[in-house]
Amino acid sequence: MPLGRETMQALMEFFAQQPLWLQSLIGLVLLALASLTVNYVLKHVILRVLAPYLDTKTKTSDKAAAWLATAAPLLVISRGIRLVPNLPEEVYTVITNVAQALIVVSIAMGVVKALTYANELYERLPRSRNRPIKGFVQVVKILVLCGAAIVMISVLIDESPFLLLSGLGAITAVLLLVFKDTILSLVASVQLTSNDMLRVGDWITMPSMDADGDVIDISLHTVKVQNFDKTITTIPTHRLVSDAFQNWRGMAESGGRRIKRSITIDQNSVCFLSDEQVLGLKKFRILKPYLAAKRDEIKNWNTRELSSEEAVPVNARRLTNLGTMRAYMQAYISWHPQIGDDFLMMVRQLPSGPQGVPLEIYCFTNTTAWEQYEGIQADIFDHLIAILPEFGLRVFQEPTGGDFAALVRGA
Repeated sequence: MPLGRETMQALMEFFAQQPLWLQSLIGLVLLALASLTVNYVLKHVILRVLAPYLDTKTKTSDKAAAWLATAAPLLVISRGIRLVPNLPEEVYTVITNVAQALIVVSIAMGVVKALTYANELYERLPRSRNRPIKGFVQVVKILVLCGAAIVMISVLIDESPFLLLSGLGAITAVLLLVFKDTILSLVASVQLTSNDMLRVGDWITMPSMDADGDVIDISLHTVKVQNFDKTITTIPTHRLVSDAFQNWRGMAESGGRRIKRSITIDQNSVCFLSDEQVLGLKKFRILKPYLAAKRDEIKNWNTRELSSEEAVPVNARRLTNLGTMRAYMQAYISWHPQIGDDFLMMVRQLPSGPQGVPLEIYCFTNTTAWEQYEGIQADIFDHLIAILPEFGLRVFQEPTGGDFAALVRGA
């Protein structure tokens, strides 16, 4: 121990005998080494030892810890600069203030990374799809960074942060103008979340923004939609509140997707069915109940309402090929195994026009998958169009070049 004291005293005497500039240089070098040592121990020793105990699914927690650890070597500089001799007072002040400002930045960045990690943990929960908090986390990040900026400026100019805050009232209008989009987006995010208007994974259609696809990200300022052509449309969050958009989530949750399509029948092909034609249509199994019921209904009506003198075809009720086709379409979609029985199902005749008489199918498939839905719809109308001649009906179609060529050849 006496040797240690003597050695230390000798070193101090040697240090005191050096020129003033060399004393300052040695002090700065020792301070830098101490700071680097603290930084190395924290980041390359302690954090590596703790790494297996941190979340291995993400690096965000590691980054948050690294930013917080950065404050320690800066604190060494802030406190240790006063031990360096022979420096001007202005140098002490500048280095201390800059080090303290950087401490504020490192702590603020650590808090920001911690908030990001908290959002990542929340997104792993099932309820995060219905209630995302990313927008609120971004608001808190903005508040943290704004607060850090105020504290950092106050440290650099060596004034109280309350003095800076007292002057904010004079620049409120400027701040409102600068952060106009942020304020609008914050209000919109609250409305979207509280009213459950939008979730990640929802299929939305927004013609005003040329968006038609799945929501892949909801943040404070923007909502990203991946369109079906794999392009990305970025929509300002506040536009989803001020403008109209269509959310297809209800269709997906219902388990069925609507078919609403019509076949246009040529009006010139509509006629009454003869007994021979009715007999031929009885071969359709799904039409047998309809034909039997209609036969009894028409027979009873004609017997009850018409006398023997009036019982002529022009006065009697008869089946039409159009009405029978409509009944066949109704029976066909009712029988179809891929049409949902729990939804509204009907075939209706729309008002006739220059293009003929539309027969519209209104029903729902038992799947919401796009490819399957289109396949089911196409199969149904393939069959119905192909079977129209069995009823003596024709699909209306505008004349084509082939029609005019045939007309010319016939002439």
